[in-house]
Amino acid sequence: MDVKLLARQASAGDKEAFAALYMRYRDDLYRYAYFCLGNEEDARDAVSACIVEAYEGIFGLRNAEAFKSWIFRILYRCCCRYIAQQNDMRNNRADVEELQKLPAENSAISPEVKEAFGILDPCDRDIVLLSVIGGYNSPEIAAMTGLNPSTVRSRLKRALAKMKQFLE
Repeated sequence: MDVKLLARQASAGDKEAFAALYMRYRDDLYRYAYFCLGNEEDARDAVSACIVEAYEGIFGLRNAEAFKSWIFRILYRCCCRYIAQQNDMRNNRADVEELQKLPAENSAISPEVKEAFGILDPCDRDIVLLSVIGGYNSPEIAAMTGLNPSTVRSRLKRALAKMKQFLE
């Protein structure tokens, strides 16, 4: 079924339509949260928080065609909140060992790529995730992160080059 139609139905209160939308994007949402947060449990928590927030706010979705970017913005904010909470509790830094523990459904990603991803700073990691997994362009990523689109493009280019250099 068409995303636009499902989003309209969901914003009108159709629970089944919202569930269908969730099923359509759940793998991408989880993958983004996993790479952003670094472990399976935190990723599931962030996606759960995102889905609850999206379900409660679906009535405010103004443009049904923008559902994917809308839900990814919610997930981005959930991940940022989670990271901020973790930073308050302890000095949180990227743990490459945790990134090595991808769940079985993501086993196609090599350990080398996971390690290369782990060398990026959190902002660059977000940009790469939003671009590669979320499929967003630089103006969309800029709107989500509060950065300038040209800054997003240059950071993405540098991050990918850094990963490539690490892998070579």
